[in-house]
Amino acid sequence: MTLRLSLGHIDVYDDRTATFAHQLGLTGVQLHTPNLLPGETGYWSLEELRALRERCDADGLRIDGLENVPLAHFWKVQRGLPGRDEQIENYRTTIRNMGTVGIDTLGYNWLPTFVWRTDMDVAGRGGAKVTSFDLADIGAGNALASYRLSPTALLSEPITAEQMWANHQYFLDAVLPVAEEAGVRLALHPDDPPVDEPLGGAARIFNSPASLAAAREQAKGSAAWGLDFCLGTVSEMGGEDAVNEVIDTLGPLGGIFYVHFRDVQGTVPSFRECFLGEGNYHPARVIRRLHNVGFDGFIIDDHVPAMVGDPDTWLDISSDAYCSRGRAHAIGYLQGVLNALGLD
Repeated sequence: MTLRLSLGHIDVYDDRTATFAHQLGLTGVQLHTPNLLPGETGYWSLEELRALRERCDADGLRIDGLENVPLAHFWKVQRGLPGRDEQIENYRTTIRNMGTVGIDTLGYNWLPTFVWRTDMDVAGRGGAKVTSFDLADIGAGNALASYRLSPTALLSEPITAEQMWANHQYFLDAVLPVAEEAGVRLALHPDDPPVDEPLGGAARIFNSPASLAAAREQAKGSAAWGLDFCLGTVSEMGGEDAVNEVIDTLGPLGGIFYVHFRDVQGTVPSFRECFLGEGNYHPARVIRRLHNVGFDGFIIDDHVPAMVGDPDTWLDISSDAYCSRGRAHAIGYLQGVLNALGLD
């Protein structure tokens, strides 16, 4: 059983981010719709995936996983629109190509209107910049609307929870057999924020520990399906109790593939992001619990506060912004916890 840290959620991979990983003592990276995979053909081609793999290999860094294909590859699938079958076939091609080059984990989300925040500039500890969400303020729209994975096209009509569940089942039935054959694992990110109310006209269905267990039922126990366990999002559902429920339910089944390690203060309908150690759950207890249920995967930092001198660590995806004080603090914090628990 291995539990390791990886430098995660990298949008722009270049010499700077590779150097940052090495300076932090990390040997693996996880990439998020990366700049080196434009996917202009509607899928990630064998050639660009092989080039990315060779680039990271040359830098002495293992690719632990990829997350979120470009929005243009997936939006009809999420919304259940005409044309989704073509996008699904392209997604199946992406999966096969990943398997061919030896990249075995692909994260995805089921958010037709993507992640929502109502304030992108809240003062956290010591004035560090963090984001927040308050359901009472959604009438003003999504403060994250300018982010590159937030759709610009409004929904032509609302999408109900029943439609969302049906669309997800249709997707899984089409792609899981290919993933199993290719040796690639698909990891679902919970809905952020995990509210019951629709946001931007689309219902949120993966908004509770029970719904994440239900997603596994939709996957019919396939070893190719698991969870991108975003601790921050699950903490938004109900603090450490919700986190523990997911670990205890899916962890022993091998249903947690990797972890986004962040936290928030408060739960829905209102919360704000924060530094590790000042949020809803106790980080060391959570890591120990993951270890005890046999979690075998990697942990990445996620949504770090912007500290003094840091550019915006959410909307600025440049490597200059990515290699921040806030990210170094989060990685160092987690390294210290793993060391103290004897798990490094």
